[in-house]
Amino acid sequence: MKPFTRLYGAGPAHLLVLLACLALAAYAASFLLGDPALFTILVWFAGAAVAHDFVLFPLAALADRLLCRAPMRVVNHLRLPLLGAGLTFVLFLPGIVRQGGDTHLAATGLTQQPYLGRWLWLVLAMFVLSGLVYAVRALRARWVEEDS
Repeated sequence: MKPFTRLYGAGPAHLLVLLACLALAAYAASFLLGDPALFTILVWFAGAAVAHDFVLFPLAALADRLLCRAPMRVVNHLRLPLLGAGLTFVLFLPGIVRQGGDTHLAATGLTQQPYLGRWLWLVLAMFVLSGLVYAVRALRARWVEEDS
């Protein structure tokens, strides 16, 4: 087993899960064969990869580098809600910017009007919750110092 792990870099369970994921991806991709929108999907996929690798990741790395200048106890309490805000923004971007409003209205019977406000409330809740956790941790640390 050790030669396999040394050669592959991980255990055999990792290889089995990787092969299962690749098989699932191939199965899902097989549904696209013959679809007239296949070229458009591939262009969007390639564009998303390029945008992530050359725009979003460097911006996130720069933001994290700037964030690490804050006191270390605060960094993760800012990093987590910022990550949540960014991920939910990307996930709900079409609704937030009201793209495809007619299609959304036809599919759900609802407008996209509340998306921006609800996203802002969600972001506020993430920061407030993170701030409360930080405050509790700071108080606990202070109590432990006083007891020592």
